[in-house]
Amino acid sequence: MLRFLLTPRWLGLLLVVLVVGAVCILAGRWQFQRYDDRLARNEVTRQNLSADPRPVDDLLSSDQGPSADQEWRRVVATGTYDDENPIVVRYRTRDGAAGVDLVVPLVTVSGVALLVDRGWLATSNNADPPDLPPSPDGQVSVTGWVRVDATGEGIDVVDSSVRAISSARIGAVLPYDVYTGFVDAIEEEPAGSATPLRADEPDLSSGPHFFYGVQWWFFALLALGFWVYFGWAEYRDRSRTAGASSQRTPVTTPE
Repeated sequence: MLRFLLTPRWLGLLLVVLVVGAVCILAGRWQFQRYDDRLARNEVTRQNLSADPRPVDDLLSSDQGPSADQEWRRVVATGTYDDENPIVVRYRTRDGAAGVDLVVPLVTVSGVALLVDRGWLATSNNADPPDLPPSPDGQVSVTGWVRVDATGEGIDVVDSSVRAISSARIGAVLPYDVYTGFVDAIEEEPAGSATPLRADEPDLSSGPHFFYGVQWWFFALLALGFWVYFGWAEYRDRSRTAGASSQRTPVTTPE
């Protein structure tokens, strides 16, 4: 009764199920790998957040930016804000509200400037920037989180604004050298009279990757389960048909 499973139709269906199952298993393994990578990255970020602040020159220079493992380390830099050359980072929303980030170069005593994301400012829409608050006057000590330059689209400076921060592209329009990378300001000393909303700490959740991996493996089992179910259903129908046929066949007895 199970020989029908060896017919081309059922063998072809089994092949399709195995291919689909293999793809689902590989996709699940990829999601689990991303989950492990996320946990490892979160551990590095936690260590960086809790580490003592270091001078900016220990981690950044005009020739070399921070590594991925150095992101979210706290650094301290001292200099003077250049309010003549602010950069607005467009399309930054918070809790559904439109806004921008304000980036101001902090020119250090060495003459090299550190790009400081001073924080978020609300706007009436995503097109019109607000009036930019002045930075603290004179020499300022800034403590901030080290950030790696953005790549891809939106990093070109257009009308003193960008979509994402790249020290290479912003530095090209400034009259002095800049450190590679930038910082999200945590505090300034002395503080300005009007301070933008500071950046939030990074998201250290594990993300959805583990559950995505479980879902992909479930889909693999589901595909095999469908094949088994339909095979069992056909076996049941064949058994019923064979039983009905045997009941209709007249039984002859020898004289």
